[in-house]
Amino acid sequence: MHELGIVVHVINQIEELSKKNNVNKVVELTLEVGEVSGVVKEYFVDAFEWAKKRTEYMKDCKLNLVIIQGITYCEDCKKTYSTTEYGKECPYCHGPHTYLVTGRDVMIKNVKVE
Repeated sequence: MHELGIVVHVINQIEELSKKNNVNKVVELTLEVGEVSGVVKEYFVDAFEWAKKRTEYMKDCKLNLVIIQGITYCEDCKKTYSTTEYGKECPYCHGPHTYLVTGRDVMIKNVKVE
């Protein structure tokens, strides 16, 4: 389960920043999660709920996950399309020269503190 590794990494970053900035507590965290990142939402939420109890600043933190659509770009016809709907082959020209533009990453979008 790589979700726990991601959760621990995110929490460590926020805990470190909270300490450096004299934050009392982190009350809300919003993450952008790509729909093709491989993150299973339910596992991620469970791992976050488990891990936050072991933190100094995030014990009562609310987690918001914003799902970012997977978008692929075709170098042959210069069009974009939904990765999850069509995969690697372009649905317009059926070309194989495509690459993922969005939807792969997990990024911290917003941290609300007190």
